[in-house]
Amino acid sequence: MASRPGLFTEWPWQRLGNFKYVVLAPWALHSVYLVATKEMKEIDMTYLIILPSLLLRMIHNQVWISISRFQNARSKHRIVDKSIEFEQVDRERNWDDQIIFNGLLFYLGYGHIPNANNFPLWRTDGAVMTALLHMGPVEFLYYWFHRALHHHFLYSRYHSHHHASIVTEPITSVIHPFAEHVVYFMLFSIPMLASILTGKASILAVVGYIAYIDLMNNLGHCNFELVPKWLFTVFPPLKYLMYTPSFHSLHHTQFRTNYSLFMPFYDYIYGTMDKSSDDLYERSLKRKEEVPDVVHLTHLTTLQSIYHLRLGFASLASKPYKSKITIMILWPLAWISVIFTWIYSCFTVESNKFKTIKMQTWAIPRFKFQYGDLPRERDAINHLIEKAILEAEDKGAQVISLGLLNQAKEVNGNGELYLRKYPKLRLKIVDGSSLAAAVILNSIPPDTRKVVLRGNISKVDYIVASALCQKGVEVMMSQKQEYYMIRSKIPEHGAGHLTLSNNCSAQVWIIGDGLEDVEQRTAIKRTLFIPSSWFPPKKVRKDCTYYTTPAMKIPDTLENMHSCENWLPRRVMSASRVAGIVHALEGWDSHECGDRIQDIDRMWAAALHHGFLPLTQVDQLYPAK
Repeated sequence: MASRPGLFTEWPWQRLGNFKYVVLAPWALHSVYLVATKEMKEIDMTYLIILPSLLLRMIHNQVWISISRFQNARSKHRIVDKSIEFEQVDRERNWDDQIIFNGLLFYLGYGHIPNANNFPLWRTDGAVMTALLHMGPVEFLYYWFHRALHHHFLYSRYHSHHHASIVTEPITSVIHPFAEHVVYFMLFSIPMLASILTGKASILAVVGYIAYIDLMNNLGHCNFELVPKWLFTVFPPLKYLMYTPSFHSLHHTQFRTNYSLFMPFYDYIYGTMDKSSDDLYERSLKRKEEVPDVVHLTHLTTLQSIYHLRLGFASLASKPYKSKITIMILWPLAWISVIFTWIYSCFTVESNKFKTIKMQTWAIPRFKFQYGDLPRERDAINHLIEKAILEAEDKGAQVISLGLLNQAKEVNGNGELYLRKYPKLRLKIVDGSSLAAAVILNSIPPDTRKVVLRGNISKVDYIVASALCQKGVEVMMSQKQEYYMIRSKIPEHGAGHLTLSNNCSAQVWIIGDGLEDVEQRTAIKRTLFIPSSWFPPKKVRKDCTYYTTPAMKIPDTLENMHSCENWLPRRVMSASRVAGIVHALEGWDSHECGDRIQDIDRMWAAALHHGFLPLTQVDQLYPAK
């Protein structure tokens, strides 16, 4: 909202939430009815094209969002280095309101404006008229309206809502109060109305003009410079006819300069051109990719998780991952993405900063189900992980942390495979098992005397069981082979506290992957289930408490966090990711993979020292799927 919201700032359908699309339902259903019941030659294409054009606009905007986030994560030609936070994502999540609004007006205009039907596919004279009217009245009127919006009265009531985003994303361009959008539509309708009323309108000219507006809006707010310098060298007058992302970015950082819509010549005429525009443009083009100190290597989980990536739907990425029926509708597209995973290597998901450390998250383009038992799949995955490790080494990274199944024992022996192959690696491989164990140990109620260990036994379970036994806590497990392996590694004074038993009476369960529903039902009421795996358990019991996977709250000073890590709450990181950051901050010169572990108490103390915090009981609770 603006700092002092004025009249008509709220969208008329704001209270409808996700049901807001019902305002277009009558015309959308009517279009479908016409297609189903009439011959195509009997249907006016001018009417029929409205709905597809709205859908294309949404796709166009989403493509810009994804490209911008990908480019800014790599920091190549990035313009503003400040961070985006959750508040901005929440404020900008309803970017489709303006598309609904425009669609509603198009349908109403079709039924009430003379000549607003039966457009030809193309008319050159109408297209020329549209271009000239945009360059003249639209750009001129917008310039002065925009300057007026920066007057204190209008700025505090309306335009401050848009300028709350210092670091812009493509869709920031349409984040305005409703009243502002009414005026913008009136301005942009000048060329369209003129061509319609004079009988010179065409389908391609109208749709093309709207696409041009969307293109330039997204371009100006994408926060990375992509307009090549040679364009202005070949055609010098272009600098007056087309702005660049860096040109408009200055308007969001300086506020009182660069007011023009898309064509900067009015800023030149009226002396509001920012003097640093050319310099910022040159500097943005010369920037190189950011060199990370820490790389966290994750991978895709479910098919739907591809939409949850920060590169996907921003509003989904800003919330803990949860399977939704609305997203399941898109499953055919998700299956198509599986094909692309065979083509691409790992890609950059996001970039963050903390103290002196620059961090990047890279994703292996494989889904959880592909980390299976097929040797060919494992070989391909290990090749991708190995390639990512070597790339991080070449870039000069200090640490690479292996997240989720990238460190699975069945896949690569908790990362040992890569150390055997490259024993002279300079960067350190971290699996985060020591910190994960520390998180689990500090989640167990202090007065606990018995613990049940169930599910597949991982490296983290070995560490936790050993630490508990040495503290005198009885650890009961039913896996015979793993029992003897753990017992052999526990010092003699604690080995007696590890028991081979099917007893399920303990109030605390440490559970790994592969825990069967039947086993969960044997637990007593009010049992506390604490996962030791990197994936959350299936919630079977309503009378028990489920904690989330090992994770910690991040410090407020950790920058550019505006997406959730898989199913974790906002501003919470997995223990493996935190471990890599702490490892780099402490400058530890050792690997933590294979059978290697860090001292648990030392690791926990270091994490707390750097501002990472344990989750509260409310944070820990894992919501049912």
